[in-house]
Amino acid sequence: MAGGNGDNLRIFCGSRSRYLADRVVAHIGIPLGMAKTVVFPDGELIVKLDEDVRGRDCFVVLSTCDPVNDNLMELLVFIDCLKRASAARVTVVVPYFGYARQDRKDEGRVPITAKLVANIITAAGADRVLSIDLHAAQIQGFFDLPVDHLSATPVFVDYFTSIRKDLGDLCLVSPDVGNVKVAEGMANLLGGELAIINKRRLSGSMVTTGNLIGHVENRTVLMFDDMISTAGTVFEAAKLVLERGAKRVITAATHPVLVGPAMERLASPLISQVVVTNTIPLGSRVDSLRPKLVELCVGRLLGEAINRIHNNLSVSALFQQTAGTKR
Repeated sequence: MAGGNGDNLRIFCGSRSRYLADRVVAHIGIPLGMAKTVVFPDGELIVKLDEDVRGRDCFVVLSTCDPVNDNLMELLVFIDCLKRASAARVTVVVPYFGYARQDRKDEGRVPITAKLVANIITAAGADRVLSIDLHAAQIQGFFDLPVDHLSATPVFVDYFTSIRKDLGDLCLVSPDVGNVKVAEGMANLLGGELAIINKRRLSGSMVTTGNLIGHVENRTVLMFDDMISTAGTVFEAAKLVLERGAKRVITAATHPVLVGPAMERLASPLISQVVVTNTIPLGSRVDSLRPKLVELCVGRLLGEAINRIHNNLSVSALFQQTAGTKR
C-alpha cells in the first residue's frame, strides 16, 4: 500500500527496534531498509547503510527507551548517516519519546531535558518527527520542525471493543487529574462511566492516592495512562477502587516502561489484566506477567501514518475517533 512513490520510500530501524519495524513495513508492503549498527569495544557505535538512499524519503524507527542514552545516541548517528548519504528527507519515528517527563521546571535549578533532546534531534538533521502518546502534548512545540503526534487509542478501542461483553458494567478511572481527558474519551468510545482519582507524588517511585470522584461499586475498572513506569500510580489506584467495591481492575498504557518495582506491583492479584503496546520491546523481563499481559501492536498505526506522510496525505485523519492525549 506504499502508493505510486513506494520505490522512493525507505524505512530503517535501530538495533533494538526490529520487532516493531518489521510490523510497520509489513503493513506498508515494502522490505525493511538495509543498515547495521556496529558497537566498538570502547562503547562507540557506527551506523552503516547497505543501500543507496540518495534523493529518497527515509524513516528511522527507534524508541528512546532503556537504555535511553544508547538508543538516543544511535538515533542521532542514524540521522547524521542518512543526511550525509543525501537522503531527501529524514523522518524520525520515535514511538516512545524518552526524557518526556522532564518537560518543565517544576522546581529551581533543574533542566528541561525534553526540550534539550528536541534540540539535539533537530540539530542532527531530522526533518520531521512522528511519535505516539507523548507524556505531555506541549512537547510538540519543543521541536522547530513538523511533529505528528499520534494517539494509540484506536488500537486499544479495537481490543476492548472485541471483549466488551466480558467487561460488563464498566467504569473508566483516571488515575490522575492530568489524564481525565483521555479517560473521558475512552468512556464515551467504550460506553462506560467515568471516575477520577487525585494523587500526590511523594517521589519518583512513590505516590499516594486521595479521594475518588465517581462510583465504581460492582464495576470493572479500566485505568488508562500514557505509560507504566514503576506502576506506583496504578497499584495505589487499584487498592483504592477495590476498597470502594470494584469487581476487578484492568490497567492499560501505551508505553510499558516497567522499571523498579513495576513487575512485583503488576503481578499483584489486585490487578487482573495489564494491556500495553509494543512501542517499547518487552522481552523476557515480563515473563512473570505473561498470564495477565496483553501486548497490542502499533505497527499498523505507524505504517499508515508513514504511508500518509510519504504520499503527502492528511495524517490528521488518523486522529478521528481517539480519546485525545494527556495534558
